Amino acid sequence: MTNTIRTCLWFRDGRGREAAEFYCSLIPNSRVGRTFSGDAGAGPFSVIDFTLGGVPYQILDAGPHFTLSEAVSISVETPDQAETDRLWAALTAEGGEESVCGWLKDRFGVSWQVFPRRLTELTMSSDGAVSQAATAAMMKQRKIDIAAIEAAVREAA
Repeated sequence: MTNTIRTCLWFRDGRGREAAEFYCSLIPNSRVGRTFSGDAGAGPFSVIDFTLGGVPYQILDAGPHFTLSEAVSISVETPDQAETDRLWAALTAEGGEESVCGWLKDRFGVSWQVFPRRLTELTMSSDGAVSQAATAAMMKQRKIDIAAIEAAVREAA
C-alpha cells in the first residue's frame, strides 16, 4: 500500500486557490492539481491539491475556525542568493511581512523560511567555530545575506 502524505494548510478567507496558483508560479516543478468545493453543513469549503517543487500540499479553505501560524512554515532551500532574493521579494510583496533569520509571512498569512543552500553548509559545519559564527550572523538578519554570513565566518577564523 502506498500512502500519499501532504501538509494541509487551513485558509479562512476564500483565497486558497489564488494562493496555490501564486505559490506554483514561483517554484519550478509545481502545479495546481485537483480542486473540490462543497458544503458540509457548516458552510462552504474548498480543497485544493497542489505540488511545490514536486512536494504535495493541500489547502483546505473552510472559514474562520482555525488560523495559520508560524508553528507551520514552508521551508525553501534555494541554490543561491539570487533565487533567495527573488522568492523573498515575491513572497513579501503585497502585504507580506519580513521576520527574522530568513523567515517571512506572505500576503495570505503562510509562514516561509527562504535561505540559500550555503547557509545550511555553514551553520551545520563540523567546524564548531564556523557553525557558531554563521549562526550568530544569521540571527541578526531578516532576509538571509549569505555574503555577510561568509564575511562573519572569515572574520571569526
